[in-house]
Amino acid sequence: MTRMSVSIASELDSLLGTVRRPGDFWTSGMEVLGVPSLEVDGAGQVALPLLPVQAGQLIACAEPAPYGRGKATIVDQNVRRTWQIGPDRVRIGGRRWAETLATIVARAAEGLGVSEPVDAEFYKLLIYDEGSFFVGHRDTEKAPGMFATLLVVLPSRFAGGTLIVRHKRREIQLDLHSEDPAEAAFTAFYADCVHEVLPITQGYRLTLVYNLLRWGKGRPPRAPSYESEQARLTVLLQGWRAAKQAADEDSPEKLVYLLEHAYTPAELGFAALKGADAARAGVLSAAAREAQCDLHLALLTIEESGIAEYSERYDGSWRGRWVDDAEAFEAGEVVDRSVILSDWRRPDGDAVVLGPIPVEGDEFAPPDAGEDLAPDEEHFHEATGNEGASFERTYRRAALVLWPSARIFAVLSQAGLAVTLPYLDDLVGRWEAVGAEQETPLWCAAHELTGHMLAQWPQQNWYPRESEGPSAAARLLALLTRLRDTAMIERALRDIVATGHHEKGDNEAIVGGLACLPPKRQSALLEQIIAGTAATAFAACADLLARATTLRQQHPGLRLVDAASLMIAKLPGDPAHGVTPEPWQNQARMRPGIVVDLLNGLGAIDATLAGRAADHILARPQHYDPDSILIPALRRLTTLTMSPSQAIERLRAACLAHLRARTAEPLAPPPDWRRASKLSCRCARCAELARFLDNTESRTWIFKAAEADRAHLQGTIKQARCNVDATTDKRGRPYSLLCVKNQASYDRRAKQREQDLADLMLLER
Repeated sequence: MTRMSVSIASELDSLLGTVRRPGDFWTSGMEVLGVPSLEVDGAGQVALPLLPVQAGQLIACAEPAPYGRGKATIVDQNVRRTWQIGPDRVRIGGRRWAETLATIVARAAEGLGVSEPVDAEFYKLLIYDEGSFFVGHRDTEKAPGMFATLLVVLPSRFAGGTLIVRHKRREIQLDLHSEDPAEAAFTAFYADCVHEVLPITQGYRLTLVYNLLRWGKGRPPRAPSYESEQARLTVLLQGWRAAKQAADEDSPEKLVYLLEHAYTPAELGFAALKGADAARAGVLSAAAREAQCDLHLALLTIEESGIAEYSERYDGSWRGRWVDDAEAFEAGEVVDRSVILSDWRRPDGDAVVLGPIPVEGDEFAPPDAGEDLAPDEEHFHEATGNEGASFERTYRRAALVLWPSARIFAVLSQAGLAVTLPYLDDLVGRWEAVGAEQETPLWCAAHELTGHMLAQWPQQNWYPRESEGPSAAARLLALLTRLRDTAMIERALRDIVATGHHEKGDNEAIVGGLACLPPKRQSALLEQIIAGTAATAFAACADLLARATTLRQQHPGLRLVDAASLMIAKLPGDPAHGVTPEPWQNQARMRPGIVVDLLNGLGAIDATLAGRAADHILARPQHYDPDSILIPALRRLTTLTMSPSQAIERLRAACLAHLRARTAEPLAPPPDWRRASKLSCRCARCAELARFLDNTESRTWIFKAAEADRAHLQGTIKQARCNVDATTDKRGRPYSLLCVKNQASYDRRAKQREQDLADLMLLER
């Protein structure tokens, strides 16, 4: 851990540690509603959720809400437009309402950091209709001991009406909607806070207003003020941001500060933070905003696994037996450890397009914050077989996470393609939605993120992918093609595709990216891709070359001869080409479709090169088997190609000669029960099998022997492809192997003859 990372992490922890008073200038939340009985003089019993017809009845018997200016009370609908009904005309009851209100008041007091007993005095009922608002103002003290205002929004359908609360240089915006009609949204804020209500855009909002009172001597509670701490935090974060801008590699990319209270993913949010957590988040949020840093809430998950050791603790009995539960083990050496941030939340409550992001060792504040935690889950596994005892444990903590705003893409890149690709997809989609003009902020953001992704692209040895769909590189190219970012398209093709491996499923994206470039660059990049990947991805390169011939129709300047020559130089089957010479490996790589793509592509580019490919193929039948590769390829080429090239015609002639020679051989079923008896094994058991195979009159043979001998004989029959069906008869001991001769070789030849005749008819047309 570097000195810079220790310094900023320790300083951040030290400064936040001075923010000790719980609570903040505001708090909000949701509470399950013990449905109240609400009755209003002039409107009668009010049903909840509020119905539009009853909203109209309430407004009809309400009065315009005034506001205070000094000692005067003024009605001015340019300043405040809403409707109020006084407490003397409103009766709120119900069996559980008192309990619900007490819970809301307790939560509000805790959120505001007030530990003394608090009472709620009902002040008025407000009805907001479409267009209702209230400009910024402070509440006056309406009763002795009043220190804050509590708003409870009863179930009602509306849109708009955001409540904005300001205190000193901080501001919070609250959306008081509740999607569940069984819940009530509430918020409380200190009376000296400036607050305003933005216009209701649709529907009606029904709100109960309470004065929060603290009885007793002394000054009423005041909103906590951490101006000094906030200023010092701002300076600290500004210095960190400047260090990152100067490419200081010693400073951490992000900082992770663990919270005191436990929060589940469902309740994780800035508005739900408790006590000192809420205060520290509020101060840090303001400092981060001034220092141009991003602040998020996230769930930190640490997963560890390793070697468990048996404990020396006993169960207390005189026999000293081991305790047969988790106490019998102790966690030993940690073998594997992952530290991940997930379930992201923004201070404003907006959605965050972030996935799991790892945490580096120097990013905790303080640096040792992740070390002495108590696990939330711990499981031990007893030793089994050759494996010793092991353990798995998980830690979960809520955390505040910071990074300089300009470093967002560097932070995302820590998580790899699983996070950066979806984020880039989101950026490109939003850029397209607003007009798809280059050099806009969204375009520039996508361009910058791509640069980080390419700089940290995972370098891995190639291995066949299970999925034939587009790879991560192809997905990136498709996004860059939509973005029309030619510089990054060229860089991706040059640095990723040409230096790694690609499958046929990637070629559509590769050709789409090439289409955005000028013909000269297209030609050069095609050559680089084939030169760099044909040895391990010959099939994909053959398909790419065939697709490039179509691309040349839109870009006549595209030169393909050099790329085609490289393909000839990389043809499998010749050790001089630099391709692994083992026949089984080349055979596994070579398939009929590769021959089809290769000859179609070469035929459209240069007839001489196509002829050289045909010479190579025909000279190496051990690598280009006529039956499994060439004839299936010719079936497709004959169907697809109306005017076959000379190279295809040469392959067709060779395949016809092969078919005619085989169909000329005599074909008849065996005249007796003698079967081929050439076996590789010469043991006594297999000698008996050979005599049975050579017998012209015997069709059945029973071999009674132990399991090992029977298995050996079955293996010989399978390896030599003997025309024998072998089954085990489990009557008596030892079991018997029942061997019955068949005419499988003849059946195979008859089936082959049928296919050969069909292929002759097709290829002779």
